[in-house]
Amino acid sequence: MKREQDAIIAALTPVVDGIVATLGSFCEVVVHDFRRPENSVVAIAGTVTGRSVGGSMSEIGMGLLARGDQAEDQLNYVTRTKDGKLVKSSTMVLRDSTGTMFGALCVNLDITAVTQAHTLIGQLAGLAAPTGAPTTTFGDDIDSVVAAVVDAHQLDQGRPWADLSRAERLSLFRALDERGVFAVRRAVPQVAARLGISRASAYQYLSQARDTSQARNISQARDTSQARDTSQEQQA
Repeated sequence: MKREQDAIIAALTPVVDGIVATLGSFCEVVVHDFRRPENSVVAIAGTVTGRSVGGSMSEIGMGLLARGDQAEDQLNYVTRTKDGKLVKSSTMVLRDSTGTMFGALCVNLDITAVTQAHTLIGQLAGLAAPTGAPTTTFGDDIDSVVAAVVDAHQLDQGRPWADLSRAERLSLFRALDERGVFAVRRAVPQVAARLGISRASAYQYLSQARDTSQARNISQARDTSQARDTSQEQQA
């Protein structure tokens, strides 16, 4: 399968230049190889997010990596870069002939100017301004992406790590795991440093969060099965 996956990526590499040449300078196209998360960018044209070949995936890519073969295309979503650009994107999952997900083709459009014009026209017409978009970290350094995801989840909690209950701490680690943070090499030590805890504690919280998630999934599957059996008995 590696040979087939390599061939798909090689075939897409020249496509990125053609798409950008067609759509213009406000467009960026990226080919990601998820087999190397820390340096997933294997081809890129355009400069919307400022990345280069050898750069890392974004938070969106981490989420796809976490879902594995269950990952689905993410189409027409809008995010904001840390420098204020408003970006409309579509991320199409790459699969081999067995259905294994191994990468993605991403198209990013800088719609900042269009949105500003839309806002101005809306204000003149007395219409409400469009709602804000979540900030996404794009960069060549995977560590900065991991740090941004951790910080965002801490902000969502509204309290520092020391003030969180055990259940809230496990919830934080479970959320980070579901976002694909721990699929990145060296992520656990980095998360530990970001939270101000020991590596041993971070590994323990991650293990317990995964055990809790697995138990919850088994329980949900059992409840679904029981509900289906009950429905079939009633129909009979």
